[in-house]
Amino acid sequence: MSIDTSKGHPEMDYKQHETTYASFVALFKWGTIFLIVLLLAMLVFLVL
Repeated sequence: MSIDTSKGHPEMDYKQHETTYASFVALFKWGTIFLIVLLLAMLVFLVL
């Protein structure tokens, strides 16, 4: 992802911001996958 930072605030650490955002997206993705697997396992082992 490329962001034009030439007009941004000079004290803003854009590299750190992009790293934090990428970590948040990865955590959200893997958390969602984990919850789907957990719910499917509960369906199989507790209901069926």
